[in-house]
Amino acid sequence: MIGAARYRTHTAVDAAGAVGQPLRVSGWVHRRRDHGGVIFIDLRDRSGIVQLVFHPEQAPVAHAAAERLHLEDVICVDGTVVARSAGTVNPRIPTGAVEIAVTGMERLAETVPVPFSVEDEGTEPSEELRLTYRYIDIRRPRRLAALELRSRVVRAMRRVLDDEGFLEVETPVLTRSTPEGARDFLVPSRLNQGEWYALPQSPQLFKQLLMVGGIERYYQIARCFRDEDLRADRQPEFTQLDIEASFVEPADIEGLTEQVLVACFAEAGIALPTPFPRISFADAIRRFGTDRPDLRVGMEIHDWTGAAGRTDFAVFRAVSEAGGVVRGLVVPGAGDGLSRKDGDELMVEAQALGAKGLVWAVVQEDGSLRSPVARFLDGLAADLGGSPGDLIVLVADEEAVVSDVLGTLRGRFAERHGLIPDGVWAPVWVDGFPLVGWNAGEGRWDPLHHPFTAPHPDDVGGIGSAPGEVRSLAYDVVLNGIEIGGGSIRIHDQAIQAAVFEAIGIRPEEADDRFGFLLRALRLGAPPHGGIALGLDRLVMLLAGERSIRDVIAFPKTATGADPLTGAPAGVDDAQLRDLAVRSTVPPAAAGA
Repeated sequence: MIGAARYRTHTAVDAAGAVGQPLRVSGWVHRRRDHGGVIFIDLRDRSGIVQLVFHPEQAPVAHAAAERLHLEDVICVDGTVVARSAGTVNPRIPTGAVEIAVTGMERLAETVPVPFSVEDEGTEPSEELRLTYRYIDIRRPRRLAALELRSRVVRAMRRVLDDEGFLEVETPVLTRSTPEGARDFLVPSRLNQGEWYALPQSPQLFKQLLMVGGIERYYQIARCFRDEDLRADRQPEFTQLDIEASFVEPADIEGLTEQVLVACFAEAGIALPTPFPRISFADAIRRFGTDRPDLRVGMEIHDWTGAAGRTDFAVFRAVSEAGGVVRGLVVPGAGDGLSRKDGDELMVEAQALGAKGLVWAVVQEDGSLRSPVARFLDGLAADLGGSPGDLIVLVADEEAVVSDVLGTLRGRFAERHGLIPDGVWAPVWVDGFPLVGWNAGEGRWDPLHHPFTAPHPDDVGGIGSAPGEVRSLAYDVVLNGIEIGGGSIRIHDQAIQAAVFEAIGIRPEEADDRFGFLLRALRLGAPPHGGIALGLDRLVMLLAGERSIRDVIAFPKTATGADPLTGAPAGVDDAQLRDLAVRSTVPPAAAGA
């Protein structure tokens, strides 16, 4: 065991197997109890907790020192491991059958009162307080367990990829700004004043250059940076497993990714079945209203456009005649006790999501429907498979609006009515994404992934004439409704790359200015290649049972991008700005507000 015997011969958990042996352990005072002269202290180190016993008659000096200990003091103790009596065994911890009879103790560090309890019990302190004292927070068993799991997951990733012949290669953190879908973090150059580095949003361009360089199989546990609004599963700096390989097709990358994920899940004691199911982007939108479907939930979106268009309900007929759709969801058991007021609130909720309205109906015991417009809904329950007690909701509008609204409601209904099964993991591959999407605000086609994503071979001919109908060779892996990875086969053919640039409005001179270093490489012997990036933070968040990636990152930022521990971001001296030839345009009174 690494560590000087000066401080320890065993960890706390080692004591469980050392009955009768003398040892030395070091750690933090987790709890302290005085039982009529005998003092009990729970000592905590990273391995766990072991109980120390201080007897006044057997070790009077150590006992006297123990009387002065505070919670979270750091101590080193000598003693002998003894078995606890039958009535005092604690089966909840690995060392619960033993204790250490202390013969000597040294206090290594005295602690002032801590801002919150290290135990994972009682009231949870505010996030601001936890992050200000993050070094206290990560002493807590739950936070420590998440970081230990993260380390094991990274080790499993490396093990699988090393066994498959991949090389771990680092790529630059200071690079040039290239459009990748989010704002760059910019870094001014002191030696080249007036010019700027950018922190990488991903290693995308460099990993493609590695393929041109003949590396063939690359991976990296990569730090990435995006200056965008934050949420529970997003941080300005995050970590991903980045993979790229040459001479591959989508099935190769997908199969490798499944191997990696199976190994990662095994570190959390979960057997993940393979192969993962696959669904096309178009089917995912049609059936679930999202390209991140949660397959734990059985509710699928049903089309009722044909039948709705034959009713006398003016709204349905108008939407049908205008080329829109009428689609709905059946929510099992959600109709019991639903009032007219509840139904009206569902309509308001749908309108807030972008729908013009919502029709609701409850299937009654006799199979009839209870709804403000029940007379227009003949056959609805049978067509959609509704049973007594079920709630049926319908939305009529343009297809994109209907899919978006019902996809969001599907997730909310599942949460609201307890329809998500516990302990179920439902991975799925989503592929067949469109190559581009129409940007109405800018009046142009934008790449849905990035401009180096390869089009499907069957659709290459439509890049110039019908770009919106071209599928790409992109793929996402989705787990329980959360995208944990995405990638694609890249363009390695110069003519196809030029056609894609033209389709998305990038002129040759602009392409050369933005991506010239990559385009030159593609002209010098680029093999077919592709890859994927897996979000390490999101993956560990799911495996640890947490709801925010901040809980599985050692030193995260708050929702505003601030770091309460260090006070970042913060101002800098004027001298530093002068060295960089940079001047702030923010008025002094507003700085730091």
